[in-house]
Amino acid sequence: MGHRALVAYRRPDRLYDLRYSHWGGETLDLAAAITPRTPLADGAIDGALLADSISRDRILTDHLDPRVHEALYLVAPDAGYAVDPYRVCWLEWGDGRDGGRGAIVATEPADDRAVRVWFRATKTALADVIEMGVLSRRAAQAYLEARVCEEFDGRCYSYGDAPADDPAGGYDPPLDRWLEGADGLEEADGERDADGDGTGENERDEGDGWDGEAGGDRG
Repeated sequence: MGHRALVAYRRPDRLYDLRYSHWGGETLDLAAAITPRTPLADGAIDGALLADSISRDRILTDHLDPRVHEALYLVAPDAGYAVDPYRVCWLEWGDGRDGGRGAIVATEPADDRAVRVWFRATKTALADVIEMGVLSRRAAQAYLEARVCEEFDGRCYSYGDAPADDPAGGYDPPLDRWLEGADGLEEADGERDADGDGTGENERDEGDGWDGEAGGDRG
């Protein structure tokens, strides 16, 4: 078990080195533990790299599995190890074995619980609506994505290989498969090992991908 998170450190070339934290997704308090003196949060973040020299968008599509990971942290070492934390939301219902559609929501640690409670309640209500036949699965998922974007300025993405010219990521929601509970963020933990291989990818982050650069007001 665990509450898995990915931690991405921005390099001078504006690409990122990616590391793993087994418990960093339980809350977003890990953000405060990452400092110039404790860049790995006193051992809460693994020293081994999962991947190196990757762009911000590749973090999402190639590494941040919304069925498995619960949080993402962007760290800016050149800005005093300022950290931008994100809550990861799984935008599906099912057994967690199919390809996933997810979203990241920039969240202050103090606001994280409210975001999680809102998302769980909205997703659970939509699960009931689908099961009663009021909405199709596809319509419910589109509504959930729209609400995440409208309420919290979330960024949706498709984990896994997807054509770059397909705005929806080529993603087709899987058939309904219901389990006890509707919140995949809880149920999916343990479905996949978080081990990964370091890869070098020559893609530079020019700062026009997500909302601004990594590193907010936190030190």
